[in-house]
Amino acid sequence: MCGDLKFGRTVHSLINALVRYTGIRFVLISPEELRVPDYIREDVLRNNGIPFEEVIRLEDALPKLDLLYMTRVQRERFFNEDDYVRMKDFYILDSAKMKLAGPDMLVLHPLPRVNEISTEVDADPRAAYFRQVQYGVYVRMALILTLLEVKV
Repeated sequence: MCGDLKFGRTVHSLINALVRYTGIRFVLISPEELRVPDYIREDVLRNNGIPFEEVIRLEDALPKLDLLYMTRVQRERFFNEDDYVRMKDFYILDSAKMKLAGPDMLVLHPLPRVNEISTEVDADPRAAYFRQVQYGVYVRMALILTLLEVKV
């Protein structure tokens, strides 16, 4: 997971969901100011015996990842504009960085993106974020139909 791990609700939810599976391991990629909160680190990861490491440089982590979940830095989460401006472009995934990743590594993102994933990455077959969004639509449709007890 890369980017805003402190304020990112999707990151927190995904970590809470994934710790239920065996063989999971996290590489948490963020600047010091946007590290995953202590309660996630301690109560969710350590208490469940989930191995994880925290790194700052995306380039150092890419070669060992099976999946990269990118997030954007959200302006509305910052108390002052200077901090946001300093952090907003900390990570930008582009074609050059994708060359460091394995041939089977997938890239996910909760969308919308700002500039944390260059549009040139969209053509890479490992870019799975548009499929991710489409599959999410189908899952929500199925949940709504199930909750409304609509038979299709």
